[in-house]
Amino acid sequence: MASRNTVVFLLGLFLSSVTMSSAARMLEEEMAPSKGEEHQPELPTLPKVELPPFLEVHLPPKPELPKVELPTFPEVYLPPKPELPTFPEVHLPAKPELPKVELPLKPEMPTIPEFHLPEREAKP
Repeated sequence: MASRNTVVFLLGLFLSSVTMSSAARMLEEEMAPSKGEEHQPELPTLPKVELPPFLEVHLPPKPELPKVELPTFPEVYLPPKPELPTFPEVHLPAKPELPKVELPLKPEMPTIPEFHLPEREAKP
């Protein structure tokens, strides 16, 4: 079972979310214009702001790297691969046929005796 501190924390979290949602609903109702008040104040036009042009950045030219020649690999003498030995053929005797087994008949399941509770007598 959850500890008492966890229950208190979750209850507080639930109550704070209920409070916040009701406060948000009240603010929306206050800010929403009623049917007669559809007049919105004119917003002032904002001046256009021009940003200064980007500075051109001149990077020095990339230095050319010298060409490096790799040394040649020496030739290595490898002996020829040995041949795998051949395995002799194996002659297995034929599988003997298994005798057919007859199972005895499956016994019937015993029936479960029915149990009847005695009927209750009516109270006087």
